[in-house]
Amino acid sequence: MVRKMNAVPLSELEAGLKVILGSPSDLGPLRLIVRRPKSNLREVLETARLELSAGLVGDAWSAGGHGSPADPEAELTLMNSRAIALIAGEKDHWPLAGDQLYVDLNLSTENLPPGTLLAVGSAIIAVTAEPHTGCAKFRSRFGPDAVKFVNSNEGRRLNLRGVNAKIIQPGEIRVGDAVTKC
Repeated sequence: MVRKMNAVPLSELEAGLKVILGSPSDLGPLRLIVRRPKSNLREVLETARLELSAGLVGDAWSAGGHGSPADPEAELTLMNSRAIALIAGEKDHWPLAGDQLYVDLNLSTENLPPGTLLAVGSAIIAVTAEPHTGCAKFRSRFGPDAVKFVNSNEGRRLNLRGVNAKIIQPGEIRVGDAVTKC
């Protein structure tokens, strides 16, 4: 079940930006995989399968289970692990953000423009142009300052809320796998 977190003040979030900026640009580890079988339910996985037109197997995305129809440009969401660590703190709280893959990789538009291919385990995914912004659920879980932080000009440029992606080649992924720009 999803629960609410204590909000981190904007000043602390902005002060932690330098840690996020240290994320690698070309290769970084997959830190966490989260499946969302239905709204407000999260399952942390060690391994998962990514499938064409199904997304992360067992996730409610393909059934439109998150309040909107399944968007093929948003099969997966990736969030920077350093950003979520700053916003949510303990790793046990990361799944509250609602993303599926948490990666230590520079997700900025400059580094990963739409169309960029990423290899993860035996799968290949492509970053899409579909924006990923802080929604009402993100606000309720992490507070208005977190939404201001991720949706600020700098936050949007760096894609601190994350990026959307689609699966190009199905495959198996595992926590610890390298996420590599192709």
